[in-house]
Amino acid sequence: MDYYNLLGVKKGSSKDEIKKAFRNLAHKYHPDKKGGDEKKFKEVSEAYGVLSDDKKRAEYDTYGRVFSGGGGGGTGSAGAGFNSAGFDFGGFDFSGFAGGQGGNVEFDLGDIFGDIFGGGRRQKTKRGRDISIDMEISFEESIFGVDREVLLYKTSKCSSCNGSGAERGSNIKICPTCDGNGQIHETKRFFLGAFSSVRPCEKCFGSGKIPEKECHECYGQGVKKKQEAIKIAVPAGLENGEVIRLSGGGEAIHGGLAGDLYIKVHVKKHQTLKKEGSNLVMDLNIKLTDALLGGTKTIETLDGGFDIKIPEGVKIGEILRVRGRGVPTGQSSRGDLLIHLKIEMPKKVSRSAKKIIEELKKEGL
Repeated sequence: MDYYNLLGVKKGSSKDEIKKAFRNLAHKYHPDKKGGDEKKFKEVSEAYGVLSDDKKRAEYDTYGRVFSGGGGGGTGSAGAGFNSAGFDFGGFDFSGFAGGQGGNVEFDLGDIFGDIFGGGRRQKTKRGRDISIDMEISFEESIFGVDREVLLYKTSKCSSCNGSGAERGSNIKICPTCDGNGQIHETKRFFLGAFSSVRPCEKCFGSGKIPEKECHECYGQGVKKKQEAIKIAVPAGLENGEVIRLSGGGEAIHGGLAGDLYIKVHVKKHQTLKKEGSNLVMDLNIKLTDALLGGTKTIETLDGGFDIKIPEGVKIGEILRVRGRGVPTGQSSRGDLLIHLKIEMPKKVSRSAKKIIEELKKEGL
């Protein structure tokens, strides 16, 4: 068996070149992947086990076989890196495999063993599915905040057993499937050797205990699909398109954490008002005479109607500031209301008005 030919590298190739070649071939021939080849995978593993070890490689280059560590070499025997007790990882260097260093190939030997074991290298806490919804509110509600309630049909904690899965008054007993351990230990034999894996018990959901009598509502599942009213507190000053996250408001799951509820808020536009930071902004049309002589205008705001005084001699685009009529910024503080003045010029002028304007012109106005 020609190890260099198996990996598709030259005899003088560096360790990095050999490692990269092995990554590609191991990923290609992995038996649990579509189109994999167990025999080829074993052969390239054997080749890498020899060529990645300086001592074994030197023996192979000199004699065509390996004498230290059970390498089969050209004889085609059990293969380098294997022994009667299982797979010997001594001939492998895993230090640079995570993340695919040395090339564009993303490969991790942990993926291979995770697929074989069926449970990965660590157990993650089970978590229910997240839910996303949209909600529309008025402009006023976005400024001052509002409490809303929405009805969702989702998997929720069973109200009858409070999520325990047990009928009320029923005793709890040790789970016979896992003997109260909450986990199932399995040993699988593979061509690499014997491997042990641990997974949560599906009967007791990892708790190690089950009820003597299951809940009549959820049949021992602890969760049930039902309609549930969810209260949502929309904070003051919310922007259009912002998302509120309600922890635990998503789908429930027995023996784990509920998912989250995400609410995307859509704010309706106001006829006259806009929000700019902590301030409210509006345009106000006034007559030319009001701009020259001053006057009073009644305006409608989120706090109701009130009169605004226009000072004499205001200019086009001038801004009037009304303090404390903007967006709430604290328990007792608010931004301001900014009023952009727009002077309406008359489209037609009467003869008498023209005479007055001519007199103003003479005065230099």
